[in-house]
Amino acid sequence: MAAIELDGVEKSFGDVRALRGLDLDVQDGEIFGFLGPNGAGKSTTINVLLDFIRPDAGSVRVLGREAREDSVAVRERTGVLPEGFDVYDRLTAREHVRFAIDSKGADDDPYPLLERVGLADAASRKAGGFSTGMRQRLALAMALVGDPELLVLDEPSSGLDPNGARELREIVESEAEDGTTVFFSSHILGQVEAVCDRVGIIREGELVAVDTIEGLRENVGGGSTLVVEVDSVPEDAAHRLKSLDGVSEATIEGTTLRITCEDDVKMDAVSELEALGADVSDFSTEEAPLEDLFAAYTEGEQ
Repeated sequence: MAAIELDGVEKSFGDVRALRGLDLDVQDGEIFGFLGPNGAGKSTTINVLLDFIRPDAGSVRVLGREAREDSVAVRERTGVLPEGFDVYDRLTAREHVRFAIDSKGADDDPYPLLERVGLADAASRKAGGFSTGMRQRLALAMALVGDPELLVLDEPSSGLDPNGARELREIVESEAEDGTTVFFSSHILGQVEAVCDRVGIIREGELVAVDTIEGLRENVGGGSTLVVEVDSVPEDAAHRLKSLDGVSEATIEGTTLRITCEDDVKMDAVSELEALGADVSDFSTEEAPLEDLFAAYTEGEQ
């Protein structure tokens, strides 16, 4: 069953078309990464899911319900960490979480939730003195109220130090193991690659790719680099390698050659180096980073 279903969703703001016939399915229990450059339509999509704004056309179903007709029921089963979350300066961390509990009609105890996000020692402190990272942790604690079936996380790593980002990743993975669906929008691509089952990339209001990270690499064209260590680089090695069918680039860094090529010609490249007189001491494959895939899909190459 799909936890999120968007079918032909259109949304314009004046002359700006924010969403252009967006189709998207996110399955129950999936960690789904949602990527796109600024202005691509990520926030508009999230606001449509939560019925904060209404689409001009198309249908939106969340957790098996119509987002527009059953928005209250959907929100009761959804935890949201919004981008740019702000606190009530005079309320303590515990009071913030208590407010979220009362709003959802849940029966959680605030303290375990604060403990889970690393704010147990700050439970009685007023949030006005919190750092950006502490505010982000507090927002996550509030999102976890009521054991939600769907977590919508919009830039959840903003303001978090490396330890906080790691703890966030562990929480997301734990939630998914318990069956929670996670919709994860972030510009920190390493976080997305580390936790997401699939990724959707939006560009100018249109979904240009939905796949696993490995699937995206394959679609971009091999998506890996052959790294070869030699005793010395033969003269004209880069030119000879680039003349091979399936090799798109070859660069030299000291006695290391980095060869961008299709998977089935990697051994041909190694053999070519040996034929040129190089003594190959080692070779390995580096997968294309998500940043490169993101650029390929958002800058019009795919």
